[in-house]
Amino acid sequence: MALGLAIETSCDETAVALYDTEKGLIKDLVLSQVKLHSPFGGVVPELSAREHVKSISYLLEELFKNSGYQFKDLDFVAVTVAPGLLLSLVVGVASAKAVAHALKVPIVPVHHLEGHIYSVFLTQKVEYPFIALIVSGGHTELYLVQDFGKYHFLGGTLDDSVGEAFDKVARMLGGSYPGGPFIDKLSQKGKPTITFPTPKVEGEFNFSFSGLKTAVMNFLRKNPNVPKEDIAASFQKKVADILIEKTLKAVEKFNVPRLVVVGGVAANSELRKRFENLKRKGLKIYLPELKYTGDNAAMIGYVGALRYKRRKFAPLDINAYPNYPLEKFGKEWS
Repeated sequence: MALGLAIETSCDETAVALYDTEKGLIKDLVLSQVKLHSPFGGVVPELSAREHVKSISYLLEELFKNSGYQFKDLDFVAVTVAPGLLLSLVVGVASAKAVAHALKVPIVPVHHLEGHIYSVFLTQKVEYPFIALIVSGGHTELYLVQDFGKYHFLGGTLDDSVGEAFDKVARMLGGSYPGGPFIDKLSQKGKPTITFPTPKVEGEFNFSFSGLKTAVMNFLRKNPNVPKEDIAASFQKKVADILIEKTLKAVEKFNVPRLVVVGGVAANSELRKRFENLKRKGLKIYLPELKYTGDNAAMIGYVGALRYKRRKFAPLDINAYPNYPLEKFGKEWS
C-alpha cells in the first residue's frame, strides 16, 4: 500500500488529489479559473500560470485537512508533466519537485491525455484492448489502447479541437466562454433543421472542425433571422455525427468492441446520448462520471498509482513539456 499526491495544472484548473494504491481515491479538489478567463473568451496563459501559483499552496493545505493523512505519509508524487500550457505545467511540476525533494519520495510523471483515458477507470473496469476517443478544449484524438503504456495513435484534429470549435461557435451565437455548456443548453431549445457540411480531411481517422466553424459563420451572415437555438442544435448534431462516424470506423477496423469516450466534451448531453444508444448494437461504451470529464487530479492519481507500482519514476530535474506524443511518453524513465 502506498499513498500518492497527485497534481494537475496543465491548463486552467488547479487540481490536487490523494490516491492510495490499494484504497483508491481518498480525496480530490479542483479550483476552476473559468470566471477569470471568461471576459477574454478563452484561456490566457500568463493569467492561468499566475492563478496556479496563488492557488496551489491553499489547495494542498485543504487537501490534507480532515483527510486523516499528513505530508509525511506520502510515498510518491504524481504530476502532469505534458502536454499543456508550458507556464501552467511548470507550476505543477515545480510544486511536485518541492514536495518530492523535501520528503525524499519519487516523482511519478503522468501524461495529461493518459489521465483522461483512465478517468473512466475511477468508477468502472474496462478490459483491454479498447478504442479511446479524447474530446476536450485542447484535444480531439483517437487511440487504440492495448494495455497500460501501450498506446497506438490513430488520428487527431488537423486544426481546431472540438472544444475550440464549440467556443468559437458559441461566441458567434452571443454566448460566453466556455462554449460547450452554452451550446449544449441552447440546443435543448432548438431543432437540428440545418444540414451543415462535413469537412473533408486527409487521413482515415483525422478530424477537422475549422471548416465546420466557417460554415456556421457563413450561414449566420446569410440567415440572420434563423433561430440561434436551431443553429446550435444543428452544429452540435454535426459534431456528434463526425465524432461517431470516425470512432466507429476505428472500432470496426481493429475489431475492438470496447470504446472509452473521455475529456471535457464527453460531458456534452447530445454526445453522451448518441454514444449510449450505441450500446444497443452490442458495443460496450464507457464514459466517465461528469465530474471527471474535465481536468482533475483524481485521474492523475490513478495513472500515477499504476506507474508507481511499475517503479516508473522520473528524475528530480524533469521538465514540463507543452507537447509530447502519448505513444512515446515515459519510455526514457526507469
